[in-house]
Amino acid sequence: MPQAHRLAREGVIAGIIGATTVALWFLIVDTIQGRPFFTPALLGAGALSIFGDTTHDTMLTHVVMYTIVHYAAFILTGILFSFVVNKAETEPTVLVIATLLFIIFELGCYGVTLMLAETELRGLAWYQIGAANLLAAAAMGYYMWKTHPALKEEFAHAMGGNE
Repeated sequence: MPQAHRLAREGVIAGIIGATTVALWFLIVDTIQGRPFFTPALLGAGALSIFGDTTHDTMLTHVVMYTIVHYAAFILTGILFSFVVNKAETEPTVLVIATLLFIIFELGCYGVTLMLAETELRGLAWYQIGAANLLAAAAMGYYMWKTHPALKEEFAHAMGGNE
């Protein structure tokens, strides 16, 4: 069971790093635009509307809702990322598949963001969301890279560089 605990611990840390990176990015972007907490309030309101709850319709409620959903999603993503990285220690080709899935996922996120930009997201720029996703991925990747020093060799092997 120690392996499962390490995997979960790494995933939670990576998820918190990613979520915090995105939160700081949007705090900076929103503050520069003169509307601090605009993005989490907007996304939190969207999340609350999914549950049909409009009784607590305040900016604070929206920001708290967004923060809970945001960190939970990133922690789950971090755990999945940790699983992939740990699995790559015995099966390096997992990294190639994960890289391709990451690219597909990112492109899908940009597409959905572009579609929703004029309606539900009311002015959130797709490139701001894209930048936030890339910064989070880089921060989470850096953490895993430092936690797993052999990752570079595993990736090179998976890409066919160490035959």
